[in-house]
Amino acid sequence: MANGESGVVAAIFSEDELSEVSGVKRVGDYVEITCGCTSHRYGDAVGRLRVFVNGYLEITCECTPGCQEDKLSPSAFEKHSGRETARKWKNNIWVIVKGEKVPLFKTVLLKYYNQVSKAAALKSQSGRSHRDEFVRCTVCNKERRFRLRSKEECRVHHDALADANWKCSDLQYDKITCDDEEERGSRRVYRGCTRSPTCKGCTSCVCFGCSICRFSDCSCQTCTDFTSNVKV
Repeated sequence: MANGESGVVAAIFSEDELSEVSGVKRVGDYVEITCGCTSHRYGDAVGRLRVFVNGYLEITCECTPGCQEDKLSPSAFEKHSGRETARKWKNNIWVIVKGEKVPLFKTVLLKYYNQVSKAAALKSQSGRSHRDEFVRCTVCNKERRFRLRSKEECRVHHDALADANWKCSDLQYDKITCDDEEERGSRRVYRGCTRSPTCKGCTSCVCFGCSICRFSDCSCQTCTDFTSNVKV
């Protein structure tokens, strides 16, 4: 490892912090670590976790030699692995520390992610939140609700909106099928605005870009415009 490269990464994690973690590779402004997620049915799905200095996390899956899943969010990798109790990626995704599988939340690797998440939460609490949004299924033509209260939930909605073939069965967390009824109109008017329950859109609940709902690993125009204008 070149000295210049080591100096850049030293600003992210010290040598002592990662000394007992296996499969560490230091590259530019991120650290890459061997990780995995275990399914009782399919066994271990192994990947490469990238931890960026700005708090972003992405995983390249290596579950099989031909797997093409790249730049997955932790929650997407958790789902891809076939983990039965999904939606708890901090607990279910592990790295090897001293030869043992250790959940991410017990390691130093989430330090910057947690800092960014806390700052984003404080920003949200200071006045702006994200209201619920709807995406239409391409199979049954029914609109499904997406809650946008966390970065993970925003990513699920973001990816669904970008998928021209999105369908009900793609929902990661809610067990819903095309056979389920669409929300009634009287219920759909409640979108989670903190100012007014039946708000149709205001400066308190409509966000035009923040660290919660924009993603540095996405190449869509909205994310690119936001990340290019934000100093990390």
